[in-house]
Amino acid sequence: MGIYTIKSGDIAALVTSHGAELQSLKDCRTGQEYMWNADPQYWKRTAPVLFPVVGNYKNKETRYNGRIYSLSQHGFARDMEFELIRVTRSEVWFGLDSDEETMKKFPFPFRLEVGYQIGERKVRTCWRVKNRGRETMYFSIGGHPAFLCPQKEGEKQTDCYLLFDAQKEIVSRMLGDDGLATDKLLPYALEDGYLRIAEDLFDNDALVVENHQAQKVSLCRPDKTPYVTVSFDAPVFGVWSVPHKEAPFVCIEPWYGRCDKESFSGTLQEREWGNALGAGDVFEAEYTIEI
Repeated sequence: MGIYTIKSGDIAALVTSHGAELQSLKDCRTGQEYMWNADPQYWKRTAPVLFPVVGNYKNKETRYNGRIYSLSQHGFARDMEFELIRVTRSEVWFGLDSDEETMKKFPFPFRLEVGYQIGERKVRTCWRVKNRGRETMYFSIGGHPAFLCPQKEGEKQTDCYLLFDAQKEIVSRMLGDDGLATDKLLPYALEDGYLRIAEDLFDNDALVVENHQAQKVSLCRPDKTPYVTVSFDAPVFGVWSVPHKEAPFVCIEPWYGRCDKESFSGTLQEREWGNALGAGDVFEAEYTIEI
């Protein structure tokens, strides 16, 4: 496993080749860390890459061309070793290729490239998915970055806010006990875009927000000053922290995909919010973290 640091001005990011995961984002001038430290007491990850599925298949299985494929939550990329493609002072790229083991779980030849570019108090996470097969590939991909919340000693998470680039409300699709999507929609009223992080906000697991309701989400201090902002063009995003544990972090997650519905009985091709990539084609997407 390789660990790489990229820098620009006063900020530095640390990225590991295991899972191509961002593990630290720090203001070098103040020493302030922004990312969660992966303490397993609460959650053992920091910013995993979700591929080739976001969330879960129903019963952790999907059907394609008459065969059943099993895959664990959020897919296998986050637990695999990526090769280093290149690294400079301000940029690092990793690659992962399909092999015999991945084909048993996900029936497509692929290459996944993940890059991080730093500058102007921003880190851009870039995804590039290449279909190396002769058939259309069906997949999902997403981010799961976790940020310290509260960020400073003496503050409480329940005094902090989320800020959305929406004015009146966001509507979340409720997850069931099995982590699958239900038909129930939960509206959250916003005050000038702000939503206070109530103690029970994550009691039903993640907020799952569909249909491009927002493209920018910030975590804010008790005085409503944003201290980290995630910008994206993804059609779905999640906001999550561990339910009932008072975990000192909040995830803001851009998704090109979503878990199955409880009622879903279709094939891999029919999954909601999935992506179809033609033979030889390339899918590219990104999101940005600004501090």
